Amino acid sequence: MTFQVYDTTLRDGAQREGLSYSVVDKLAVARLLDEFGVGFIEGGWPGAVPKDTEFFRRAAKELDLRHAVLVAFGATRRAGVAVAEDPQVRALLDAETPAVTLVAKADLRHVERALRTTAAENLAMIRDTVTYLVAEGRRVFVDGEHFFDGYRQDAAYGAAVVETALAAGAEAVVLCDTNGGMLPSQVTAAIVDLTARLGVGPERLGIHCQNDTACAVANTVAAVEAGVRHFQGTANGYGERPGNADIFAVVANLQLKLGLPVLPAGCLEQMVRVSHAIAEIANIAPDTHQAYVGAAAFAHKAGLHASAIKVDPLLYNHVDPSVVGNDMRILVTEMAGRASVELKSRELGLDLAGHPETLSRVTRRVKELEAGGWSFEAADASFELLVRSELPDGAPPRPFALESYRVLVEHREDGAVVSEATVKIRVRGERVIATAEGNGPVNALDEALRVGLVRHYPELREFELADYKVRILDGSSGTDAVTRVLLETVDGAGRDWTTVGVHPNVVEASWHALVDALTYGLARSRV
Repeated sequence: MTFQVYDTTLRDGAQREGLSYSVVDKLAVARLLDEFGVGFIEGGWPGAVPKDTEFFRRAAKELDLRHAVLVAFGATRRAGVAVAEDPQVRALLDAETPAVTLVAKADLRHVERALRTTAAENLAMIRDTVTYLVAEGRRVFVDGEHFFDGYRQDAAYGAAVVETALAAGAEAVVLCDTNGGMLPSQVTAAIVDLTARLGVGPERLGIHCQNDTACAVANTVAAVEAGVRHFQGTANGYGERPGNADIFAVVANLQLKLGLPVLPAGCLEQMVRVSHAIAEIANIAPDTHQAYVGAAAFAHKAGLHASAIKVDPLLYNHVDPSVVGNDMRILVTEMAGRASVELKSRELGLDLAGHPETLSRVTRRVKELEAGGWSFEAADASFELLVRSELPDGAPPRPFALESYRVLVEHREDGAVVSEATVKIRVRGERVIATAEGNGPVNALDEALRVGLVRHYPELREFELADYKVRILDGSSGTDAVTRVLLETVDGAGRDWTTVGVHPNVVEASWHALVDALTYGLARSRV
């Protein structure tokens, strides 16, 4: 059983609002998709988009694809124009790709109102263009645009479009839910009716679904279950409006749930890496709650879940996360029980199974702090310091003791705003006073602390504040609210860690997170 995994991230996916690939980006994404093992990569529309024309020119020299066939996308000849004289068709040949996909109207209403031509001429456009490209040695796919909507209005014409394309030599005709309005049962019914009407097998058909009803993945799986062997999607579901079928979710569902061999061996476990790398190139933050590949896809928060997972991880995971390159995570929150704390501690390299009293104290302490607004689910470093502080001889030494700190904010006559911080600390028996300026009170405090500590801890030169988030806690209001600060720090080796601080004063909350960040980083650098 052969399946055609067809990716259109570089063409249809690029229509997502706010997304714009450079030619270099497109080449990098194509390499990643090939590593994931897709069979076809649709690179864009040569002749219509200059960037895509350049992509195909460079791809011929720079891409060495192991699994995928590069595909050029375009339209059938224009109405009333001979196929050999149509510059858009010529551009498809000039792209020199082994395969070509043609978009063709499959809804008679679009033929008459958008193309402004006749039903017969549209069929002739399909037949002429497919025949011409096949004769030129190209593998040809035809995307039946608006197929499902058109089939509901005029099934006979939709069937005629498919029949014409197949008779002309198309390898597959792709049924497109262009408006994304179908449901799985409707997709299945249309495919069953179409194959019965034409007397052809569904393996000559393909499926392309938009996600306007949040059913794109389900519709694609339903089509494959109905016998379709060619399916299209985009990385992370990128695309116009709500997007396209997420190729990662489709592939994982088919391979892991239905046992269908859609990818080459060894490729499925590349899914998370490829998904996140493509998101990075697109400059879009990865969706943490995306199925299979999201950071939270196998994250468990409830204590009841953790208790079961402690016995068998698959009791609350629908698949083993490692098969798609992901990891299971235990989140420690006010919902946590002893099992959650034990599993999370083990994840961080701390075994509390032999310390039941410590486990009880940590669990009780977490619940108390969470009730006061602290949150450890995104602050593993602060949680690890908390656990270590309860273990016999487990707490890392604090690098300094605070005597006091002061922060001033000066708004000058010229409009400049400068923050200045002074810290008084004791380091290894020495009293140190350090002052520094910063672009804000927290930055100034961070700089002053480093000035005071760096002589004793030169490793601090490698630490950098990577992210700083402030949140007003639920149940609070206005400028008198309690604030939670999350601080992400990174070292010279690229390792990062996150700490948390909570206080009605945002500077004090930041101070708590900052002290944890330096303490954790210094302890780890010594190890």
